[in-house]
Amino acid sequence: MRRLYGKARLGWEAEIESQGLVYNKTTVPDGDTRSYWREDVFYDFTAAEVDRLAEVTDQLFAACVEAGEVALADEKLLDRMRIPRDARDVIRATWEYEPPSIYGRFDLWWDGQATPRLLEFNADTPTSLVEAAVVQWAWHLETGQGTDQWNQLDDRLVAAWQRNLSRWEAHYGRRPKVHLAWTSGDTSGEDWMTVAYMADCVQRAGYETTVLTTEELGLDTGDARFYDPLGNRIDVLFKLYPWEWLLADEYGPSVVADIRVPGGTTWIEPVWKMLWANKGLLPVLWQRYADDPVISRYLLPSYFGDDPRAAELQATGFARKPLLGREGNNVELIAPGGETLASLGGRYGAEGWIVQQLCPLPDFAGPDGPHHPVLGTWVVDGEAAGLGIRESDGLITDDLSFFVPHTIDYKRPPNTTWSA
Repeated sequence: MRRLYGKARLGWEAEIESQGLVYNKTTVPDGDTRSYWREDVFYDFTAAEVDRLAEVTDQLFAACVEAGEVALADEKLLDRMRIPRDARDVIRATWEYEPPSIYGRFDLWWDGQATPRLLEFNADTPTSLVEAAVVQWAWHLETGQGTDQWNQLDDRLVAAWQRNLSRWEAHYGRRPKVHLAWTSGDTSGEDWMTVAYMADCVQRAGYETTVLTTEELGLDTGDARFYDPLGNRIDVLFKLYPWEWLLADEYGPSVVADIRVPGGTTWIEPVWKMLWANKGLLPVLWQRYADDPVISRYLLPSYFGDDPRAAELQATGFARKPLLGREGNNVELIAPGGETLASLGGRYGAEGWIVQQLCPLPDFAGPDGPHHPVLGTWVVDGEAAGLGIRESDGLITDDLSFFVPHTIDYKRPPNTTWSA
């Protein structure tokens, strides 16, 4: 694993925007703007390193399945995860009958040498999909840098939609029209383009789509079912809107009631993803696998904030994370001895916390300063499918981080330099 300096394409900014990266410009605190996409640097991996990341990803996914079983069997554990009591019956029911689940993204620590470690699982509404599946693949093809890229995302997503929707069709005896929703509260364009890309995958899978905002979803008080603005009943809905937000909304109880009724809306990702998109998954995994000789190597000791064992991490340092936090908000990194290494503000934390053994991101430093990568390994239809890398100047990956493409087996030409 190396961070290399490469070549920039002429007109690359217009090129990536045409591929869907309309949210490339990031405004930093001083008011300036900078590119979210890094065009002239990339990370390079050997084929063996990619195989290792894929194997770890598949093993972590299987571990999450077992952790879900553990959590569902323990009401007190669900309380600690702040899983709403009035939704637990539908979470259990959907877990058992396995409605469509399309994708998720593990965020891993790795320096290319030690064992990869799980930082968290973005299981419900992961973004950075357009840049991972489309933009970096086009970059690879157009620049000719590297012999390959770990990127089966596009083909796998189309296949996942085709498989899951054909199962739905066989079960209900009719062909669904798929609605895909994003919230108008996101003004960056990222959610909109993620949904638009997913809609394209659904269409290539052979199904009709409608894209709308969550604010346009309507509840018919007569039959208590959900409809779009044209009066079409919503059979299948992909929503880029977190479950904890959805259930807290005014119509949250109606969503739960609709899931309870046979033939109600099929929500993607399904409501059981609340078990995995919650940082409480991390202490559940540690509880289940701390003594496992294989899986424990990929985990960091993690505990709920009120667990007496959390004090053990003061000696090693720890990350304090809100159960439902996003984009690094309200994360604190505490060094051994109590010094705060990094922290971010935000609106999370009232729901509770977990602490995770400190594992500072590696630094692939360059002449322009530090570069701390997080490896996002994607899971599509339950299998490892690709890699996207976000890189930050600081130790917390937030909404000011960069996206950096990657290659496999780059052959260094004469006079090429790299930072690590």
